[in-house]
Amino acid sequence: MISVTCAVIRNEENEILVVQRGKATDHPFKWEFPGGKMAPEETEEECIIREVGEELSIEIVICGKMPEIEHDYGHKQIRLIPFICDTLDEMPFLSEHIDYKWVDEKDLMTLDFSEADVFVAENYLERKKTEKNSEVQIVSQTEDSLTDKADLQSIVTNMMGTKEAEWVAASALENPAIFMKLFEYSLSPDKNLAFRASWTLTKVCDRFPEIIYPYLEQIVKNLSKINNESTLRSFLRIISLSDLDKINSIQQGLLADFCFNILNSGFSAIAVKAYTMEILYKLSLIYPELKNELFTSITILMEDGSAGITARGRMILRKLAEIPVRPKSSQK
Repeated sequence: MISVTCAVIRNEENEILVVQRGKATDHPFKWEFPGGKMAPEETEEECIIREVGEELSIEIVICGKMPEIEHDYGHKQIRLIPFICDTLDEMPFLSEHIDYKWVDEKDLMTLDFSEADVFVAENYLERKKTEKNSEVQIVSQTEDSLTDKADLQSIVTNMMGTKEAEWVAASALENPAIFMKLFEYSLSPDKNLAFRASWTLTKVCDRFPEIIYPYLEQIVKNLSKINNESTLRSFLRIISLSDLDKINSIQQGLLADFCFNILNSGFSAIAVKAYTMEILYKLSLIYPELKNELFTSITILMEDGSAGITARGRMILRKLAEIPVRPKSSQK
């Protein structure tokens, strides 16, 4: 029996990612949850994180595990190990599948799934029916821990879902010390801690964008020092949603240089490039002279880009075309 992991991946809108198999596969054109076979000496958690990274080039947070499913396809028997995961990435880069889409959970059972994945979808929907009560309990436990001044680092490291992150985010709004700790943890060499802390910071900023402005210049200053791509992704997402007039011209210049380097690099993740496009568009509104350089960079990137990058690039190009040209006399 082959051990296989799969991931029910949720985005910020609680939509679920499904991928479609190609023609020359065991289950042609069927939809499935991404995942793959376990390697020797590999844990289940290591397997799903590796497989999702290899297949989709996105990062996930494991939020829970569902019951295993044993299924006989006739030509092979599998033991399917499903995980529930969250991600900030919206645009996977497909290396093995021919298509992907984000679907509302109510539409899951309308898809033409591979047989074993049907059971995963059913189990997930059944789990959702009882999730409200468990969420209340989790939030209550997290609230008690924060009230008792428990180790915030331990709470963040062991965070297992969106509701917990949202509660810590709400606490950070009321307590600047918690916010500063989250920022500090985001720069930690501990990749898991850094990802979860920066992920939580994005939730703080989604709800109250103005809270980040006193720290925005510090974030920009640290971008070039970040080796953790998940933290970089989170910070760029925060910046992309911010009013860039809140930072000074020197920081705006550093940010533009950094983003152009990322955009023109062949090694950065798709989500990172998408956020840099949005940031550079916002900077172009402040400095229209950046418009032509950004137009050229996006056009070149789209030539060999994924469907997601192409769609985002077209959107940014349309917005760039709407930027009015300033008379030379008004440019300084």
